[in-house]
Amino acid sequence: MSETAQPDRRRWIGLIFISVAVALIIVDSTIVNVAIPSIVDELGITSTQVQWVQESYTLVFASLLLVFGTLADRFGRRRVLLIGVVVFALASILAALSSSGDLLIASRLVQGVGGAMILPSSLSIINSTFRGKERAIAFAVWGSTIGGMAAVGPLLGGWLTTYFSWRWAFGINVPLGVIIVIGVLVFALESREPGAPGRVDIVGAALSVVLFASLVFGLIEGRTFGWFFSDTPPSFWSFEVSPIPFVFALTLVSLVAFIAWGLRRERAGQSTMLAFGLLRISSFRNGNIAAMIVSLGEFGIILSLPLWLQNVLGYDALQTGLVILALAIGSFVASGFAGAFGNRIAPVLIVQVGIVAEIVGVVMVALSISPEAQWWQIVPGLFVYGFGVGSATAQLTGVVLMDVPVEQSGQGSGTQSTARQVGSALGIAILGTILFASLGAGLTARLDDRPEIPQAVRTQIVDAVVDSAGTAIPGLDAQSPDAAADARAAFSDSTRYAALAAAGFLALGFLATLRLGGAPSAQREQREQREKQQQG
Repeated sequence: MSETAQPDRRRWIGLIFISVAVALIIVDSTIVNVAIPSIVDELGITSTQVQWVQESYTLVFASLLLVFGTLADRFGRRRVLLIGVVVFALASILAALSSSGDLLIASRLVQGVGGAMILPSSLSIINSTFRGKERAIAFAVWGSTIGGMAAVGPLLGGWLTTYFSWRWAFGINVPLGVIIVIGVLVFALESREPGAPGRVDIVGAALSVVLFASLVFGLIEGRTFGWFFSDTPPSFWSFEVSPIPFVFALTLVSLVAFIAWGLRRERAGQSTMLAFGLLRISSFRNGNIAAMIVSLGEFGIILSLPLWLQNVLGYDALQTGLVILALAIGSFVASGFAGAFGNRIAPVLIVQVGIVAEIVGVVMVALSISPEAQWWQIVPGLFVYGFGVGSATAQLTGVVLMDVPVEQSGQGSGTQSTARQVGSALGIAILGTILFASLGAGLTARLDDRPEIPQAVRTQIVDAVVDSAGTAIPGLDAQSPDAAADARAAFSDSTRYAALAAAGFLALGFLATLRLGGAPSAQREQREQREKQQQG
């Protein structure tokens, strides 16, 4: 029995600081969304770089979750979490001091390393520290923190960006990191699994990095380099065929190699990056599929809405944060709902209710989007969406891990976190591509109906609006009010399309949850009996 299984009030206080550590990486992601227009203005980054400011972080994050989940089990969960917080805080300093888009993206890469240490180790600590009903409460606190902080981030980011600088959107992580390190050292107990094998699957780790990196790169750069043929190939490419099909081929080869290598190691009794054995547990397998699809859909609003509010409606960063605060309020209401009914209603049912609320909320927001929209038309949908995020996120983690043996909690939580982050990465890439591709096509079609604007000028306008992620729209008013109106209408349409696509993915996620639930598995019954014996 690990020392964290011993009754200790400190573990509940420690849970608070662990949740704040998770909030640190979640808030940072959402803060950046609100700060993006200011970053574009100051650093002059393109729309592709806008996606990479997010994706560089998410890409590394998803690629390393399995590695650090395994390392946390072997070398100490609290230790890995603390190292992650320190790495994240130091990378935040570099991000705050960045003088170019490339340096900012590089800083985000390092932040991804820190974040990949924090998330699975926090889950593993909770899974090994709390038992029975207490575990459900702990997961509800952890999950509600993700939902709530994902919405509070834009408000904090808006305030910092409006009254100080976008650089403080990263700088705020430093004092928060210091508080987290002190709190975790004082209140969180260390735990590890001494019997776990010491060698890490280096080949599996490398294959997973190549797999996720090539997949996300292809999805993001496809619209820039061309999906099949290329008019604007990268400097390192000299063929008419786009490099993107070859990138996706690399993804497929890496996936096959990763699975074959992992199964071979598993048959030999060696450690693996992905818990292939755990995938035989239906709740774990189906829960991860649902988590990935839901995470993909949940980025339909977070990515595009701040850009639309600021560049089309003319809100500043703080006003944007205040609008999105409705999402946070919905998430906090959901945490109260989960706390009140979490032990009376099946967790799977709460997850399903949450996903339905997300779908309804996203559709409400999509139907409200127009160049003349008012904030009060957007807020109700955001509230409903936030309620869904808080409900689904709080319970889905517990559902995924309910049958996972404690000794494999780090690997199980790493797998679960990877499923979420892969979904998030795909969501940013796919929905970002829908947003900017439909923006370019829609604006081109609208400007083609204005023959008084020369063709060359039309092309320049479209390129400027798309490449700037919409920040060039306000500047068009003085040059061509008609073109500015067309740009606002096209950006509204593309934002609506991205939201509706997100609703579609969320619907698929809901269908995936229909395979969850049912009678307790043999693994769960054995685990519960073992925990009762330990407590007795």
